[in-house]
Amino acid sequence: MTRTARRTRRPLRSAVGAAAALLALSACSSGSDSSATTGSSGSGKLSGEVTVFAAASLKESFTTLGERFEKEHPGTKVTFSFGGSDSLAASITGGAPADVFASASPKTMKIVTDAGDASGTPATFVRNQLEIATLPGNPGKISSLEDLTEAGRKVVLCDKEVPCGAAAQKALDASKLTLTPVSYEQDVKAALTKVELKEADAAVVYKTDVRAAGDKVEGVEFPESADAVNDYPIALLKDARNAEAAKAFIALVRSAEGQKVLSGAGFLKP
Repeated sequence: MTRTARRTRRPLRSAVGAAAALLALSACSSGSDSSATTGSSGSGKLSGEVTVFAAASLKESFTTLGERFEKEHPGTKVTFSFGGSDSLAASITGGAPADVFASASPKTMKIVTDAGDASGTPATFVRNQLEIATLPGNPGKISSLEDLTEAGRKVVLCDKEVPCGAAAQKALDASKLTLTPVSYEQDVKAALTKVELKEADAAVVYKTDVRAAGDKVEGVEFPESADAVNDYPIALLKDARNAEAAKAFIALVRSAEGQKVLSGAGFLKP
């Protein structure tokens, strides 16, 4: 997608022309419904669609918060795009329309802020820690990160450019371990699915994803994960089409109510 072209300002030929243009603009604004652009009815009531780009690991929590937001603000709709944070950041800087970006790492958020596409300073709202996801019952008897390096073990990792992949690599480096996975996946959900479908013996994912999968997988904690905890920042985007509603959604995420939902999903407090 491409960004909407910015309107070029042309010099007016006279002060009278300028005044006339301003009067015309004012009349046009008063005679139209501004809520179509801002999402606000003018009375403080929120309305319209909020588009949120969020890390795949936030899917369950944010879906719940989106439903609560819509219930608390009738007339609003929260639309999500979940995926690898690096891909989402690239889409935003490439012009994809979005109001909010919630990333799984400061590094991927920096892609957006460096491009000047964020409004204000991103705020860390949760943290997340890695865990090994194995098949139910842990038939491979995996008990450590080192066990994943055994010959013949089919292990899946997130791509190194994705926050969960970068964190896994950091944990491996700290342990001085070398692991050759059978595949690198585009996001944490894709990595977990490989285990759920029994296409892999194990995957290094987030604790929150293991919890969300229920009895489809079994989680194995490993101490090295403490050296690779990811901070999750959230930001309003500069070209947000519904800035007021976007700010309200961010406020919900950071509120006690939002933190309760996120903590319940296994996220750590910032």
